[in-house]
Amino acid sequence: MPPNRENCTFKLIPLLSPLQIKHPSAIALGSFDGLHEGHRQVIKSIVKSNNGIPTVVSFWPHPREILYGERRLRLDLPNEKTYLLELLGIKQLVLIPFDLELASQIPEEFIEKVLHKTLRAREISIGENFHFGKDRTGNAIQLKKIANNLGIKVNVIPITKDSFGRMSSSRIREALKEGDLKTAKKLLGRPYSFKGKVIKGKGIGKKIGWPTANLEINGRKFLPKIGVYAAIASVKRRNFTIPAVMNLGPQPTIDPDSPSKAEVHLINTDIDLYGDELKVIPTERIRGQIKFESLEMLTKQIKADVSTASKILNYLPES
Repeated sequence: MPPNRENCTFKLIPLLSPLQIKHPSAIALGSFDGLHEGHRQVIKSIVKSNNGIPTVVSFWPHPREILYGERRLRLDLPNEKTYLLELLGIKQLVLIPFDLELASQIPEEFIEKVLHKTLRAREISIGENFHFGKDRTGNAIQLKKIANNLGIKVNVIPITKDSFGRMSSSRIREALKEGDLKTAKKLLGRPYSFKGKVIKGKGIGKKIGWPTANLEINGRKFLPKIGVYAAIASVKRRNFTIPAVMNLGPQPTIDPDSPSKAEVHLINTDIDLYGDELKVIPTERIRGQIKFESLEMLTKQIKADVSTASKILNYLPES
């Protein structure tokens, strides 16, 4: 089912269920996770349409979660995607609840019931590798044939490639798994980022002179490789952006049995952020995690990490 509205921070365009859609619609149909250049090409063809309200339609949760029990983490959560889609000219994001009943629909049934009758689509754009319907038996050719008979125009957009091959969300995930933020940024066409609510931690960072903001992050968000990163942190409500050092992962020195978490130290800044939503843009991975023999050694390393991050971010702390 679509995420609870109370748990989402909405931006400019609405996040809707299929029954709430404003129609007639011109829809870009697909997952669009990461909104890379290939996705943007599909979306651009709809934004130019005069056949309906430019709309992106995706499934929630990911079909593989329902069909195969796979946990699919997202590069962009729905509430993050609304903002990004608005910048592209999309007017609404519609999430179709994916369940076994929907999965059992043959392609013809999905086109007629969902795309034609419920979404009232007058134009549809898809990537040429899009599949749908029971056992993924529906393809672009089939969609075009059936939809055209219903008076719906269909645009099939060729796969976008670069010098390394097909543009895909999988390539972005692989870059993030390696902590390669530069490649991820290039593929995304924007810096990778995530958000988290600042919650109370154990306060050890503050005791040793390096206070951190402990973040509670949506469990469906895809995060980069664990380690220490130079980063940019911001809080929209407070209208500030500050260079930072982020530790992503467990705490091998302080509490080796603790679950992974994100801790962000704002360089040369000490602000009470409890309850705020902090946006983090990790820019470069400084190092992996290390278990130190003492807090003194940890403190010394944090100081070195702050110095390294400051140089990466071209930031000169106050003397």
